[in-house]
Amino acid sequence: MPAWRSISLWMDQLDEPLLPRPSLAQDLDLDVAIIGAGYTGLWTAYYLKRQAPQLNVAVIEAQTAGFGASGRNGGWLMGNLLGEDRLLAGLSPEQRRASFDLLHGIPDEVANVIEREGIDCDYRKGGVLYCAARYPEQEASLRQYLDSLYAQGLNQDDYRWLSPEQLAQQIRVAKPYGGIYAPHCATIQPAKLVRGLARAVERLGVRIYENSPVTHWQSGSLQTRQAAVRSRWIVPAVEGYSVTLPPLGRYQLPVQSLLVATEPLPESTWEEIGLSQGQAFSESSRQVTYGQRSMDNRLVFGARGGYQFASQLRHDFDLTRDEVELRRYLFGELFPQLKNVRITHSWGGNLGMSRHFKPHMLCDRRKGIALSGGYGGEGVGASNLGGRTLADLILQRDSQLLRQPWVLPERGLEALRAWEPEPCRWLGYNAIIRSFVHEDQTLANTASAPWRRRMASRIAGFMEGFMH
Repeated sequence: MPAWRSISLWMDQLDEPLLPRPSLAQDLDLDVAIIGAGYTGLWTAYYLKRQAPQLNVAVIEAQTAGFGASGRNGGWLMGNLLGEDRLLAGLSPEQRRASFDLLHGIPDEVANVIEREGIDCDYRKGGVLYCAARYPEQEASLRQYLDSLYAQGLNQDDYRWLSPEQLAQQIRVAKPYGGIYAPHCATIQPAKLVRGLARAVERLGVRIYENSPVTHWQSGSLQTRQAAVRSRWIVPAVEGYSVTLPPLGRYQLPVQSLLVATEPLPESTWEEIGLSQGQAFSESSRQVTYGQRSMDNRLVFGARGGYQFASQLRHDFDLTRDEVELRRYLFGELFPQLKNVRITHSWGGNLGMSRHFKPHMLCDRRKGIALSGGYGGEGVGASNLGGRTLADLILQRDSQLLRQPWVLPERGLEALRAWEPEPCRWLGYNAIIRSFVHEDQTLANTASAPWRRRMASRIAGFMEGFMH
């Protein structure tokens, strides 16, 4: 039996036996074949069957539901989309506001589904706190970010500045310079959501085949080791695992994010820290940190991981001591009382990054291929939007979902920009990440000269711009 329970804290917490569903052992003729039983694949199946119950839909999964990023992430259900500012820049103010409202509604849409389907996944809509909490430059960058949001037509109902005193009412960090609060975010137990969603689509008549890696796919068909599938539509919903299904790997870079979880903390400690309403939180650095207080009172905390040469997937997520200790250092800077706390779980996962650093949802009707991906670490919420959008594209429904700049109707893979060949992508990615680490180390050092601090931020900012 595969060690699926050791994938993450979330999978370890499940109170169900992780028994595999049957493998695909005989040929199939389908209307829609979905590759991957993660969020994107299951949401697509869910909305297809809700709107067109007559469709013959099956999901073919290489491992088990939740094996990939859906069972490993930080549990942020965001009403946002990576790169939304650039995606929406060309719209009129009215169109842009409508698109923001669509995105902000993602957590509520998921809440409606989990209530309808009886999925208990520890959903709490407490919003998100972006904290300036380690060095003063974070306050300046956050205020600049808030100004850019307001320039796009958003307002204090969407994002509002918190003074250090106001921030302390929600989260108490060691060096509070202020922060931003946004209500459009919930926290969840990710594995409970993906496993519950799998059961929900099965009740709708979708068949899920596990332990069935797809060895080949093309327009109209796919192949596993034991069976062939013919289908009018193929939906490759593999995100960070796109490298396993050529040519998708040309357009999706698998990068890793790494997390740790503490032992359950006593209520007295949480009274010192806060986070009483299920808020997500991040400290504002290019290290891309993210955290939440789990339902069983652990601190779950993650930060940017890395990229392996030639887009190789990382399979071994037994984090090294250095990987664990970096995350301990980062959360210990925020909460000094936790510097020596026991860490019971550490894990990571592969996520997909598109070359434009923007998500895409496309539909090639001629070839019968529908694809959603490039979420860049924000896939818990974006995958719900992707599933709804792919369902409407396949069913040719006229909806607001399809009138968005991230949707590419009647477009195939050629609409996506491919990543540069190696070694360019490896050198570029690692140079960018090193500039971020250098900036963070320089700014966190109170002895750094002002000119060094300015130089480190300018270099990191230039490199971040180069990413896009």
